[in-house]
Amino acid sequence: MNHFDWKQLFNPEFYILLQVGGIKIGLYVVLFIVFAETGLLAGFFLPGDSLLFLCGIYSELLMKDFATGSDFLDVTFLALLIALMAIFGNMFGYWFGKKSGSYLYKREDSLFFKKKYLYQSKDFFDKYGSRAVVFARFLPIVRTFAPVIAGIVEMDRKKFMFYNILGSVVWAIVMIFAGHYLYELFKIKFNIDLKHYIEYIVIGIVMVTTVPVLIKILRKRK
Repeated sequence: MNHFDWKQLFNPEFYILLQVGGIKIGLYVVLFIVFAETGLLAGFFLPGDSLLFLCGIYSELLMKDFATGSDFLDVTFLALLIALMAIFGNMFGYWFGKKSGSYLYKREDSLFFKKKYLYQSKDFFDKYGSRAVVFARFLPIVRTFAPVIAGIVEMDRKKFMFYNILGSVVWAIVMIFAGHYLYELFKIKFNIDLKHYIEYIVIGIVMVTTVPVLIKILRKRK
């Protein structure tokens, strides 16, 4: 009998390949994670960018039940589905921020909530204004709280939705198409199967996406 390893929860490949009773549910799990990352304020521990990049690699598996017969259309449809869930997640985060007001600033830290991330996101939002909703999509942790901050400061709803849709669509298309076509490029041109290097890819993406945040934090401490 195989024992569950909790470390798998931090491995994006685990979610994509997840099965229940022999039925592959990876696509639905991915869509829920994308929503939860901002909609349920669970972004600081859920895989974001690396998950989407791997979705591009595993797009054929994820879209197996909805295949159109066109590789490009399947990848595009997958990207749009994920973008849609990201949009809904941000909308829920915005609504929560608008309704909760200063509640989060008074809330105590817990396993799933760290107040310091809220302050970091507020600083990021103050610096970039409305554009922060777009930029935050590419930054772990910050993207979790950016829509909440937008709601707290009562950002114009129409303006928020514009940047929300723009950021979510660009994020999903860039990450998924990059994963899909880089996988094909390496396989065809260099005979390298990126699926054998998933751990290194995840580490690389995490480093690239978190370095800007770490640099900002370190500069603030000086």
